[in-house]
Amino acid sequence: MRGIALREAPGLAITVDSAGTANYHSGAAPDRRAQAAARKRAYDLSGLRARQVRAADFAEFDLILAMDRNNLQQLQERAPRGARAKVQLFLDYAPEQPVREVPDPYYGGSGGFEEVLDLIEAAARGLLRRLQGQAPQS
Repeated sequence: MRGIALREAPGLAITVDSAGTANYHSGAAPDRRAQAAARKRAYDLSGLRARQVRAADFAEFDLILAMDRNNLQQLQERAPRGARAKVQLFLDYAPEQPVREVPDPYYGGSGGFEEVLDLIEAAARGLLRRLQGQAPQS
């Protein structure tokens, strides 16, 4: 996990991590098509490795975001009683988007990875606006 300081959010430190509900591809780097699409937008995914969500994640993080309703349900079922983390759909932060779930681009063409990045960026901007609104004023 890495803490990141965002250009768009001075003074706001965020820890971001990625994990799946299934144990597929554990330890593997992201799909080459995902890395290529990300590289076009100046994101470097080469250091990421797949891992499965752990019970500790529900205590370590404030927010766990699911890409679709199926994963949302699985996360809600796995959340320990009294978990710190709030679990919700990532696209809840992008209400202007016509879809509510981020599709899985794995079995489609490379354009699917671009679409996923568009949705993730929209939701990330919305989440950032929400966090900035909740951040204490200095």
